[in-house]
Amino acid sequence: MKDLPIDLPIDLPGGFAPAFALGYADPAGRFALIDHDSPLPVLARAESPPQPLEGMAATVGEEGPFAPAPGTPVMLRLAGEWEGTVTVTRSTNNGATRNPLTLAGAPWASFTGNACEPVWVEYEDGATLYLEFDITGGTVDWRIAQ
Repeated sequence: MKDLPIDLPIDLPGGFAPAFALGYADPAGRFALIDHDSPLPVLARAESPPQPLEGMAATVGEEGPFAPAPGTPVMLRLAGEWEGTVTVTRSTNNGATRNPLTLAGAPWASFTGNACEPVWVEYEDGATLYLEFDITGGTVDWRIAQ
């Protein structure tokens, strides 16, 4: 085998190495090559998810804050025999102002019965979620986690 101009850590018995291209679908759906100026889009995940919050509620009240890890769905579980409303709210100023979640301007993550579903995916650092209870009968067993 002839000497190559670079020192390769692999053996090339044929004197050549096959070429390939690595890419992904860009926002327009076209093939985009991965290179130094256009790296593979990735999202860094938190090393470990935040501790879940859980408890029971039988009156009017609130719980939180829950500080979600970015980019991971937040799961809410509501169980038990209860009447009333449980609403998830969001704050970006340590709870001083809380806004109900909406989707296309309509109320979102406001429950009047048992549920177990993803309610939010957060991407803003420092944002926190709260549960607001208006229980008029019975007791709701709740848990919010990732």
